[in-house]
Amino acid sequence: MSDSIATWVIAGLEVVAALGIAAYWVTWFREPHDEPWLPEGYVEHETPFVFTDAVLAVILVLAAAFQIMEPPIGEFAMLTSAVRLPGLGESLGLIAAGMLAFLGILDLAYFARTGLFEREHGGVVNIGVVAGTLTLSLILAVRFV
Repeated sequence: MSDSIATWVIAGLEVVAALGIAAYWVTWFREPHDEPWLPEGYVEHETPFVFTDAVLAVILVLAAAFQIMEPPIGEFAMLTSAVRLPGLGESLGLIAAGMLAFLGILDLAYFARTGLFEREHGGVVNIGVVAGTLTLSLILAVRFV
């Protein structure tokens, strides 16, 4: 088990993000989405993302668990102390970073193009989703690259 505070913080952020994704979709599916300002095809556009987000949430939780519980694998201490292969938790963290970046950039483009960053169109929440997604992506990429 890791004794690194940074590892625990990163793992905590990953779990919080996974829970946030789950909460978002539970809430989203309970809403009617019948506002007249929503772009045409909004529901059809958003609905398939539940699958990618579910995969992302699972990867985030697994990454957190492996980062805390797994010692780094692939140490080549006998050959050189500079060579180190990442552990499974770190690799999953990088996969999650890529998925977060892709989804965040896609949301950024879609929300900007359709006016969903305007305050009266849920813009504050949409900005929060994009900012949080891209920020966590950056944090994970910096941590594990």
